[in-house]
Amino acid sequence: MPDPRFFAACGPFTLEEVSEIADATLSRPKEGGRQIRGVAPLETATPDHIAFYRDRKYARQFSMSRAGACLVSRSEAKGAPESKGAPESMVLLFTDDPHFAYARVADAFYPEPEIVPGFAAGAYVDPSASVGLGSRIEANAVVGPGAVVGARSLIGAGTVIGPNVVIGDDSRIGSNATLRCCLVGARVRLFSGVRIGEDGFGLTEGPRGPLRVPQLGRVVIEDDVEIGANTTIDRGSGPDTVIGRGSRIDNLVQIGHNVKIGEGCIIVAQAGISGSSVLGDRVVLAGQGGIAGHLKVGDGARIGGQAGVIRDIAEGETVVGFPAMPARKYFRGVAVLHRLADRKSG
Repeated sequence: MPDPRFFAACGPFTLEEVSEIADATLSRPKEGGRQIRGVAPLETATPDHIAFYRDRKYARQFSMSRAGACLVSRSEAKGAPESKGAPESMVLLFTDDPHFAYARVADAFYPEPEIVPGFAAGAYVDPSASVGLGSRIEANAVVGPGAVVGARSLIGAGTVIGPNVVIGDDSRIGSNATLRCCLVGARVRLFSGVRIGEDGFGLTEGPRGPLRVPQLGRVVIEDDVEIGANTTIDRGSGPDTVIGRGSRIDNLVQIGHNVKIGEGCIIVAQAGISGSSVLGDRVVLAGQGGIAGHLKVGDGARIGGQAGVIRDIAEGETVVGFPAMPARKYFRGVAVLHRLADRKSG
């Protein structure tokens, strides 16, 4: 259950109100007036909590849960609740996607804290910078010359917004982040410790060793993007590095110069994308996956964890392994190797 020292709950909400938030149907509409005070996992929920259930491997926890209500798939409505293992005291809320519905309900109970406008002690805003109405600059943050911070935005403690950086409305930048040479859209969330717009790794060989090539591009982050803690996105060498609208990037990701990421992509922790590669829309790059430079990944492609991509990936293709290959081919190969190993050991 959320610790009230860190997460202040709104509500309570009636089950009828919760069903409207979740776009769900109550199994017992007559109990729509019952109050729910928060969300919790199946194992720890009490009668004034709502939980969610979508995976049969948690059937035991579901059947033993004390939750007063639970979000379940509409497919569960085809049989009597008792035949599905639901406790008699539990009201079910039938929805197309229980996890998605849970996210909406949890957000209603525990919305992000409102921004308290103003400048904290120790914050520095250059006289030539612009900070929009309703924004807050936390302690020891720096907003450099010519920078623009949009309305209702938050700049976390110790963060440095470099000269002429632009941040759109309703954005939140965590603590101890640095932003240089970048344009950031609206409703963007950058978590603590991100490094946006530092030099790309551009080198050329010289008579006395590697010579740094000036990196003269920007990072462009479109609207509704989230970038996790301690992720680094290098600015372009001439062309811009671009993160497409609505993409989600996890912690500890490295994105090289000139990379173009499409809309709605998901990039998981410790992944790396080398310079000048292009990802289409809705690409998924799983944890520790790597993409070599100057490659193209088509719309909807899925790249497995620790996969190493050294060729272009077609639209909708799913690849795993190193070198990355179609998933079915890879797992057939693994099966053959295991059979050979079994014969040798036998």
